[in-house]
Order: sequence, then C-alpha cells, then structure tokens
Amino acid sequence: MKFRAALVLFCIAASSAAGAAGTTHAVRIEGMKFIPERLEVASGDSVVWTNKDFLPHSVTASEARVESGDLAPDKSWRFTARKKGEMHYICRLHPVMKGVLVVK
Repeated sequence: MKFRAALVLFCIAASSAAGAAGTTHAVRIEGMKFIPERLEVASGDSVVWTNKDFLPHSVTASEARVESGDLAPDKSWRFTARKKGEMHYICRLHPVMKGVLVVK
C-alpha cells in the first residue's frame, strides 16, 4: 500500500515537472525572413530559431540584451522566454529582417 501511494506521488511530481518546462516553438529563418515574423508564447516557453537560408543570420534584440551570435546555415539557437511583453528583434547582419516575440 505504501509503495502504491509513493508511486502515485512520484507520477504526480513527474508530470508537474514536465509541464513546468514549457513548450518549444520553432522559427524558421528562410528567404531573408523570420517565419513566423510574430510569435506569441507563454513565459517559460522556449523558441528555437533555425537558419534554413544560405547566408548566416542572427537573432538580435538590443533592448532586451538578446544575441544569438552568427547562425551559419542549418544551425539553430534556443532562447527561453521569461520576461512578459514584446521583444522586437532583427538580424544584425541584415537589419531589414524583423520579428516580434510576444511573451504572455
């Protein structure tokens, strides 16, 4: 009986921990654009930008002090959103490329 109660508590704790990790969202960098250009996520969610273009790109949000560094073709960068609000970002190498991450 004690074993069963311990097992139930373990399963509840494990599922709570898994839910606390958040969701992972994808942004593709292709054709000199961030796709999607606007993404809404919850605080604690992660976003993975993957460069599918033939040129290097970056994810740069100066005001938020976020910088991916140069992402070579087929490379990715992961960011976990914590601060609620809008984070406007650009490609530092190609400033005409713009995106917005909305953290709720």
